[in-house]
Amino acid sequence: MPQNIDREQVQQMIEQGAQLVEVLGRSQYRQLHLPKAINIPLQSLDRDTAGKLQKNRPVIVYCHDYQ
Repeated sequence: MPQNIDREQVQQMIEQGAQLVEVLGRSQYRQLHLPKAINIPLQSLDRDTAGKLQKNRPVIVYCHDYQ
């Protein structure tokens, strides 16, 4: 179930094995992603790409946006 979390919660979840997914495009991902983040651009996020994530681990989805 989606929920908003703060920076501290993100750090704790990553330490506990959560998957970090950046949804920006590939070129922006190369410039801006957080350590350990994987890239699944929002435009290509579908059942197949989401299926590559480990179902037994939480997923944190974020978008580094300047705005």
